[in-house]
Amino acid sequence: MTAPRDRNDSPAAVKPAILSVDDDPGVSRAVVRDLRRRYGEKYRIVRAQSGPDALDALREMKLRGQPVAILVADYRMPGMDGIQFLEQAMDLHPYARRVLLTAYADTDAAIDAINVVDLDHYLLKPWDPPEEKLYPVIDAQLEAWLCTEHRPITETKIVGHRWSARSSEVREFLARNQLPYRWYMSDEPEGARLLEAAGTDADHCPVVITAEGEALIEPTDAELATRVGLNTTPSKDFYDLIVIGGGPAGLGAAVYGASEGLRTVLVERTATGGQAGQSSRIENYLGFPDGVSGSQLADRARRQASKLGAEVITTRDVVGLEVRGAARTVRFADGDSLDAHTVIVATGVMYRRHPAPGIDDYTGRGVYYGSAMTEAARCANEDVYIVGGANSAGQAAVYLSRTSRSVTIVVRAPSLENSMSHYLIQQIENIDNITVRSCSEVTTVAGDDHLERITLRNNATDTEETVDAQWLFLFIGAAPGTEWLDGVVVRDERGYVVAGPDLAIDGGRPRGWPLERPPHHLETSVPGVFVAGDVHADSAKRVASAVGEGAMAVMLVHRYLAKP
Repeated sequence: MTAPRDRNDSPAAVKPAILSVDDDPGVSRAVVRDLRRRYGEKYRIVRAQSGPDALDALREMKLRGQPVAILVADYRMPGMDGIQFLEQAMDLHPYARRVLLTAYADTDAAIDAINVVDLDHYLLKPWDPPEEKLYPVIDAQLEAWLCTEHRPITETKIVGHRWSARSSEVREFLARNQLPYRWYMSDEPEGARLLEAAGTDADHCPVVITAEGEALIEPTDAELATRVGLNTTPSKDFYDLIVIGGGPAGLGAAVYGASEGLRTVLVERTATGGQAGQSSRIENYLGFPDGVSGSQLADRARRQASKLGAEVITTRDVVGLEVRGAARTVRFADGDSLDAHTVIVATGVMYRRHPAPGIDDYTGRGVYYGSAMTEAARCANEDVYIVGGANSAGQAAVYLSRTSRSVTIVVRAPSLENSMSHYLIQQIENIDNITVRSCSEVTTVAGDDHLERITLRNNATDTEETVDAQWLFLFIGAAPGTEWLDGVVVRDERGYVVAGPDLAIDGGRPRGWPLERPPHHLETSVPGVFVAGDVHADSAKRVASAVGEGAMAVMLVHRYLAKP
């Protein structure tokens, strides 16, 4: 049901509400008339003519984050009397002041209701003149309400389980897409109230409540993206350039492609930024002497690409690439496809799955791949373990050390020197609560509904130790995830895309290459299909080089379009 709305109240306004419910139309109109005359400028006056209708209105206001200041309910209503209504309403809006409207003969019931629903006042009918009998009562209740905590929460709200993998994924999805949200646990009072307002329970979490008050029960990423305003559908059927992947290389390509007049669309499966977007601080990127977080860098690049005219679409999973004459066709998992003159593959890499037995059972419940910065606040004053020795692991360790009791970096190598930048190693050495356990690996994990213990093996001493651990972050190398290109473009034995001179065989053109000219530097074995960033074989695996390759690929796209 749509909540009744004051005809003078804008849907976008967030006024506190005063709700009146009375089954007598004459009385109902009179109450609302008098309330609107005195309070309509600052408060939204809502009218309902039955308890169920009023509860529907309150549920919608709960989902929309609109505060309710006062509930005025008539005692004698058929089906659900005023006391029964207030008893259910206080579960949704516990801070609203409760006023019962009664006849003189019902005063005993009103007095009894003080103990049943914690009634704040009962008001006798008739209340004329309102200046003497109605307004002083409402003024006092508003004064009392204004002293309570009732700030509206209008951003997206998530209700979920603390140790739910899907709840964690939804939070990470919104965070990485720069969408603010408020988190509520399903077993806490406000979370339970939101679930009741949404008409569901804790067995169907996560529940996402949009800023407009729409409740999404166990949504997919695509459903979530559509409802929170992300673009998921291209506006055209044909482009000059399709960029696949929204990491630094893809964003760089989108910026330069759009700025140089190409009809450009960037397709991203989850969120722009890629692995770099999850970095807590990048301190060796040109032009940022004080460092910049990966999410900030990604957000700026995304906004820059959009400003210059590139389309950015999310939650679209690319599963295939085809050559159709002069067109290059990208196929999506949902069966749709998109055509362009050229394609830049900039899909980056994914963290490898950890081989420890049972570890997948705890993913999202204490075990996280990548930094999962949405979980950082919950690590405060706790012991954190990080597996991996590259820059991303070091950046996460430095960030988490600020609030965690201790951070332990677990690496198989004898030291960090061969895998991590020197500036990060120096930082780690100067932070007292970071420890590096070299020549070590995680061999087993254990716990009930979430991670509670891990076993560490020291390969140098051939010993094992089991330690208490609720937080394990994994940065254990990367895989390109290019199976969808199998049989289309040449890849090396690890799955990375081979391009340019590396395709040459004995100094000649690559096998099957249809053109007289050799491939351009970042061009794959398919003319018009280019590669950039970490997915490129033997790439530098640095943000700056990925951005550079994205820009260079666009230059080569222009060459291809000028002379295929």
